[in-house]
Amino acid sequence: MADNKKMVEAITSMEDDFAQWYTDVVKKAELASYSGVRGCMIVRPYGTALWENIRNDLDSRFKALGHENIMMPMFIPESLLQREKDHVEGFAPEVAWVTHGGDEKLQERLCVRPTSETVFCEHYADIIHSYRDLPKLYNQWCSVVRWEKTTRPFLRTMEFYWQEGHTMHETAEEALEETERMLNVYADFCEESLAIPVVKGRKTDKEKFAGAEATYTIEAMMHDGKALQSGTSHYFGDGFARAFDIQFTDRNNQLQYPHQTSWGMSTRIIGAIIMTHGDDNGLVLPPAVAPVQLVILPIAQHKPGVLDKARELADRLQAVARVKVDDSDNSAGWKFAEYEMKGVPLRLEIGPRDIENNQCVIVRRDNREKTVVSLDELETKIPELLKAVHDGLYEKALARRESMTYSATTMDELKDTADNKPGLIKAMWCGDLECEMKLKEVAGVTSRCMPFEQEEIADTCVCCGKPAKKMVVWGKAY
Repeated sequence: MADNKKMVEAITSMEDDFAQWYTDVVKKAELASYSGVRGCMIVRPYGTALWENIRNDLDSRFKALGHENIMMPMFIPESLLQREKDHVEGFAPEVAWVTHGGDEKLQERLCVRPTSETVFCEHYADIIHSYRDLPKLYNQWCSVVRWEKTTRPFLRTMEFYWQEGHTMHETAEEALEETERMLNVYADFCEESLAIPVVKGRKTDKEKFAGAEATYTIEAMMHDGKALQSGTSHYFGDGFARAFDIQFTDRNNQLQYPHQTSWGMSTRIIGAIIMTHGDDNGLVLPPAVAPVQLVILPIAQHKPGVLDKARELADRLQAVARVKVDDSDNSAGWKFAEYEMKGVPLRLEIGPRDIENNQCVIVRRDNREKTVVSLDELETKIPELLKAVHDGLYEKALARRESMTYSATTMDELKDTADNKPGLIKAMWCGDLECEMKLKEVAGVTSRCMPFEQEEIADTCVCCGKPAKKMVVWGKAY
């Protein structure tokens, strides 16, 4: 029992120390462990299963829009990376370099990919020649390396897993449509599958992706009021195409440069799930991506027929949920705590008396509500309860975000809110970088995005008092 107890011992309260609570949940729910390489994590089977469900959901959405998966090299020659000036400058501090192959020093350093725009462009230059070759709608699933100074599992690690979409189009209009379409795919995924409400908007020039003309983002609010950038979509115009001499013959037999996008979502979204839905008992997983949606716990399993009935139910219910039977000899209380820690959306309890009455008890993880259900109605009731868990998680997260979103019309008001009220702040901005930098310096907030759904909080900039151009969501962020 001593070994088992480690899984269900109390975790740090999120109100006492949110950062420690997060680390406790990651480790004790067996999502990830630290590796021997600083800043790198071992994603354990439960965390990998969660990522696989996220990946499969997103992948099906991409393919439904015509995107194809591709696998590109992880090494990028230095000369190739240097071909787009803004891009290389943006990533230079985070790049890891390979300088030797075996005992021999390489003639040219190789970058371990921090992102793959340059290798995609090199390939596109070989395969795009005519308007008939467009659009190119590619995506890859891979890991990337960014040499981070401060790391935390899932949120910021030196190596992390993601997908990166890279597309080429005939016109700027088509590329811009793709950029916004993919942002909407991310937003729909977060809300429909992860039960995480997001704010959609455009990044300021200061915060946009290196080399992009425009970056669009979805921003989610975590339990502690901080924002988390959860997915981004970038419009590059023809900047990379010109740098890599990618040209095609258009419909009028004229040479043109194609217009490019890229977009990505990473394992950081697992951190978002933890910090949006988790509680002091551990994970609370949205049903769509939970590795186990329903755990069946036989009560008094030593009694005749109990284990057989639990396994029979598991076989039946595989058609409507991802099911696990825990037939270990751990106590029922230990099992309850373990699967709460792991965030399993539904728990089904069945014992001798339940079998006699042709019923079972189902407990929701999100609110611990218990429901007595006839065994004959399980195929109908379980999908209903899974949907109820999703809806409950989404409504709770949305209500929290709304209650922790504030408006400010003056610098003093914004600073006071930032200092004393965790959450997001809506305030007007004149568009000048100087004001954006001052807000960070004085109030410790960054611009999260300029929401697509604009509101007129005031006529003037919250910082300088000049005429305002945009309403911006400001906040502290991971």
